[in-house]
Amino acid sequence: MALNIQENISLKSYNTFGMDVLAKFFFRFSTTAQMQEIGNDSLFRHNPVMVLGGGSNMLLTTNFEGLVIKNEIPGIELISEDADHYFVKVGAGVDWHEFVLYCLEKNYAGVENLALIPGKVGASPMQNIGAYGVEMKDVFHSLEAINVDDLNLVTFYNADCEFGYRESIFKNKCKNQFVITSVTFKLNKIPVYKTAYGAIEDALHEMKVDTLSIQHIAQAVMRIRNSKLPNPSVLGNAGSFFKNPEIEAVQFDSLKNYFPNISGYKTDSGKIKIAAGWLIEQAGWKGYRNGDAGCHDKQALVLVNHGNATGTEIFELSENIISSVHEKFGIFLHREVNIY
Repeated sequence: MALNIQENISLKSYNTFGMDVLAKFFFRFSTTAQMQEIGNDSLFRHNPVMVLGGGSNMLLTTNFEGLVIKNEIPGIELISEDADHYFVKVGAGVDWHEFVLYCLEKNYAGVENLALIPGKVGASPMQNIGAYGVEMKDVFHSLEAINVDDLNLVTFYNADCEFGYRESIFKNKCKNQFVITSVTFKLNKIPVYKTAYGAIEDALHEMKVDTLSIQHIAQAVMRIRNSKLPNPSVLGNAGSFFKNPEIEAVQFDSLKNYFPNISGYKTDSGKIKIAAGWLIEQAGWKGYRNGDAGCHDKQALVLVNHGNATGTEIFELSENIISSVHEKFGIFLHREVNIY
């Protein structure tokens, strides 16, 4: 069967920043077999390849002179359960928030704090997505991925993935070596509520919630996110552009002397994690705009495209923010968004 490979396709509608760059070649796949078929094609073997999901964690700065393959593998299936857990297998092309809504409907607990995160399920283990005190690794069981060298399907379990803060083996030593096709989640039958992080308790109070449920927590999270994060369909963005930095306790104590309002919390490693958004705001960037490239006026962690900014302009803004924060606080910010 001939492969339906398109040429010179605009990626504007396939990335949440809305960057109007071209893919020299473009191919959609919705099955493992289709991915293996394109993997055997000379275009795949002799060109740069970009795997595209929801396009929600990337900044495209130039045309892509290679092959973009868009992962659209569907499906959500309960494959097994035990006394305490449901094991749910999800296609990599499924919208993450749609998966969360499915879990809420079925009373599968564990992902309620991760409501309204943009992107596809296949990207969730790559980034180890997280919000409001929960990370994807907390509910991850396994994934299946195609090895691009031999096109065999490989299974990775939790320990194999080397999850860290917004990190995994797929962003480091195995970068560009695998295409994730499905993820299996280990979800709780009895919820473990996590409400201490962020403004969840305040939102629950405003909602007049007396009896906790995963549905109430998800509603609180969505309420918070909608209040301060721009909708990508209205204002181009990729969510949090920078990671929250971790610094040594002695450096944090020193900063406290100069910036009494700085806050942080101790991580498992003993370091102190600080809100990048606070640092950026204190450096004067919140609400900044130069042409159509800007820093959101409600959440400084989010860089935005007001309409016709280029990827290069957004990148240059991020460089200036990194330099400014380092000059003021002695802290280097690292981008969470992938740059192409």
